[in-house]
Amino acid sequence: MDGMQEIEKRLESLKAEFAKVYERLKIAEKVQRLKKLEEEVAEPEIWRDVKVATEKNQELASLSDEVQPWVMLETQINDMGELIAMADDSLTTEMDGQLTAMESELDGLKKALRFTGPYDGSDAILRITSGAGGTEAMDWAGMLERMYRRFAERQGLKMALIERVEGEEAGIKTAVYELSGVAEGYTGAGAYGVLKSEHGVHRLVRLSPFNANNLRQTSFALIEVLPVIKADTDVQIDEKDLRIDVYHSGGHGGQGVNTTDSAVRITHLPTNTVVAIQNERSQHQNKEKAMEILRGKLAQMQIEQHAASLSELRAGESAGWGQQIRNYVMQPYQLVKDTRTGHETSDVSAVLDGKIGEFIDAYLER
Repeated sequence: MDGMQEIEKRLESLKAEFAKVYERLKIAEKVQRLKKLEEEVAEPEIWRDVKVATEKNQELASLSDEVQPWVMLETQINDMGELIAMADDSLTTEMDGQLTAMESELDGLKKALRFTGPYDGSDAILRITSGAGGTEAMDWAGMLERMYRRFAERQGLKMALIERVEGEEAGIKTAVYELSGVAEGYTGAGAYGVLKSEHGVHRLVRLSPFNANNLRQTSFALIEVLPVIKADTDVQIDEKDLRIDVYHSGGHGGQGVNTTDSAVRITHLPTNTVVAIQNERSQHQNKEKAMEILRGKLAQMQIEQHAASLSELRAGESAGWGQQIRNYVMQPYQLVKDTRTGHETSDVSAVLDGKIGEFIDAYLER
């Protein structure tokens, strides 16, 4: 087989693989949705409702980032087919290079197949809770908070604070953030699709800086990663299944926060799932944010319990504190090891500085 015939054979193989992945990821449907959004945001009337206009513009930007690489690669493949029909063997080397680049591009785009879950394209709620152990555990929760903040900075994710309760001496008791955007290198995924691997209990072993005898201490923190589900239609919760309590906000929150009973606690009675929010400026805003987080918690429970609907959820059976997913050992040796994938590294400092991509990739590849 001569050089040009080999090029033709590789191109046909590339076309077939491209078509298969293109269909599985429903790119054609997304292209149509993109065109519709472009028409909608071009209409001046859309800005009569700023909230709707902003949401559509955000969806447009996100969808464009996802779709454009596929449109460009499809154009390149078609152009290559036309060029082969007119080319001779003198162009074999040049075309081989172009084809290799396209094959590499498709390999990169195929990583989007790792994000085919129902909420993998969603933004994420990240909740960090310190375990038992007082100051030591709170300090560990604070270290994890910094780790995820550094990861978000490196990947270009936006990280907005929802609520944060500091520890008395160090670290945090709990912190809740909303992460949005597309992480660099994770085409086709939202923040939830990327960070869902972090959901579970994280265990630290080190020589305690808070102990006079400098003894080795084990600490735990719970990381919850929940999909952001703003629409009631995506996760339908029956009002009769909710108990909503309003109480006095505590702590610092800005002018006016502590002058009214604005804090909201919502309990989903069938699963005994509780969400409480007090940081927003009004009772309405707190309730809206609490419902958003509750929908995410129930969606995450559905995934964990393989339940087809909310009515099938069983109380007390979500992962919670029962699922230890990763160990961080700082003494007597240096090691971070994921208990699910077996992936490990001795560079603990780099991991705690936000370089957790290799653990995320190992989980997604699994």
